[in-house]
Amino acid sequence: MPFADVNDQHIYFEDSGGSGPPVIFSHGYLMDHEMFEPQVKALSGEFRCITWDERGFGQTEAGEPFSYWDSADDALALLSHLSVDAAFFVGMSQGGFLSMRAALRAPERVRGLGLIDTQAGVEAEEARPLFEGMSVDWSTNGPSDALTDAVAGIIMSPGYDHSAWVAKWQAMPREGILVPFRTLMDRDDITDRVPEIVAPTIIFHGEADAAIPMEKAEYLESALPNCEGLVRVAGAGHAANLSHPDEVNAPLADFLRRHA
Repeated sequence: MPFADVNDQHIYFEDSGGSGPPVIFSHGYLMDHEMFEPQVKALSGEFRCITWDERGFGQTEAGEPFSYWDSADDALALLSHLSVDAAFFVGMSQGGFLSMRAALRAPERVRGLGLIDTQAGVEAEEARPLFEGMSVDWSTNGPSDALTDAVAGIIMSPGYDHSAWVAKWQAMPREGILVPFRTLMDRDDITDRVPEIVAPTIIFHGEADAAIPMEKAEYLESALPNCEGLVRVAGAGHAANLSHPDEVNAPLADFLRRHA
C-alpha cells in the first residue's frame, strides 16, 4: 500500500497517476480519502488525482497534537514526495481549512482552490458544548448508533445513505477521536487573512449544510480576490461532493481546465 513518510508522519495516499494536471483532494473531519471517490472517478482520465488520509483518519495515525498548519505542511510534503511542484487543492470542510493554509504558506505551489462546505473561522460558541459532549461520549462509550446518527445528521446530506461511513466510524478505536477533535475545536481563525489568498478559487456549499452556514461561504466568495463563484448545491448537506457529485464535478472540471 502507498505510504509517504513525511513530516515524521506515515501518511496513506492514493495517486491515479498520469500526465494530467495534479489535484490533491483533502477530506473532512471523520472522513478519509474515499470521500472523493466520485470526483476521482469523474476526473482521473484528465487530471492526476491524489487523495490521502489526514492525521487521525483512515490509515494515517495521529499520535501527537497538531494544527491545520501542520496538515497543510503534510499535503505540501506529500506533493514533494510525489515530485509535484504545484497542484490544485480541493478540500471539504477541514480539508478546506488546510487547503487555505497551504495557499497562505506556499502560494507558489497552489495552482487553484476548490473549497467545499468550509470556512475560514472557528466553531460557533453556541455549538461548542454540543460538540465537546459528543466527543466525550464517543471517546468514553464508543460511537453508538444514536451518536453516529447525530453525527451523520451534521455531516451528511438529507436522504444520503451514510451506513458505510457509520460502519467506518464504529470500527475506529474510540480514543482515536481525541487528538483530531482538539485540532478541529482549537484551530486558529484565519478570517482576516483570506484576502491574502491569491489562488483562483471556486466554492461549493450545500444549501442544507447543518455544520457550516451559507454565510461563511458567502464571506469567502466576497473576500477571496480571485474567487470565480459560489456554487450553491440545492438539497446538499455538509458533504455536498458525496451526495451531489454531478452538481460538483461539472463546475469543478470546468474550473480546473481553465487554470490547467
